[in-house]
Amino acid sequence: MIVFPIAKINLGLNVISRRDDGYHNLQTVFYPVPIKDALEIHPMDEAFPSPVDCDLKVTNIQIEGDEQRNLVVRAYRMLSEHYSLPRIHVHLHKGIPTQAGMGGGSSDCAYMIRLLNDAFSLGMTTDMMIDFASRLGADCPFFILSRPAYAEGIGERLCPVSLDLSGWHIAVVRPNIPVSTAEAFSLVTPKMPSECCRDIVNQPVETWRDRLTNDFEKSVFSLYPEIGRIKERLYEKGAAYAAMSGSGSSVFGLFRSPIDIAEEFAGMFTYMTRL
Repeated sequence: MIVFPIAKINLGLNVISRRDDGYHNLQTVFYPVPIKDALEIHPMDEAFPSPVDCDLKVTNIQIEGDEQRNLVVRAYRMLSEHYSLPRIHVHLHKGIPTQAGMGGGSSDCAYMIRLLNDAFSLGMTTDMMIDFASRLGADCPFFILSRPAYAEGIGERLCPVSLDLSGWHIAVVRPNIPVSTAEAFSLVTPKMPSECCRDIVNQPVETWRDRLTNDFEKSVFSLYPEIGRIKERLYEKGAAYAAMSGSGSSVFGLFRSPIDIAEEFAGMFTYMTRL
């Protein structure tokens, strides 16, 4: 069986306070974007000489680190503690850029939970899958439903929002600059925003530019001016709204009509589609 994990963007991202557990309380709106990975599983032959129960192969975009520590494998192992699962081969073909603030790894593990539930008839409800996903990462629960949502806490407390950007075109540019999430958080001074992003996104997109903010931009743009220049260029090209997504290095712009971005941002990950 195969599924196609999608990416997300953050519409506003405000760090409002530091928690006693070392994490931060946030306010953000998650919106799904049709940049996709492909995740496929096959039962492993009983005679196949594998030292692991979940054999993962990643293609297209290299992911650093031990594949057995990948969130996809961790999702399998977590569920195997509660359900009887066969040994499986997993093929993860990456299309979502890494370290880009677009939730690729979180989406992969959430879709793995959904895929295992369907493939092996585990009988999990949506709430059960959301609970399991929350154990693997703060924004993982969003991808169980992959619908626009306002998020609080560390990103795990979700409330649906009636936001529809259908008809808008989105441009995404991810320069070859990895941004450390830990470093990005360390440079932000928590504060309550003057307006909540949930309220701002209920207004026309054209009103978002000076109101809908990502608190990571100031420090990230200072460290990596090239990322800030990408945002400026998207506005110069006619974006109604542009911002960095999450704490990563990708920048997106919303346009009424499609634009050509591949030539100007050659050598970087670029994506343009109608939402």
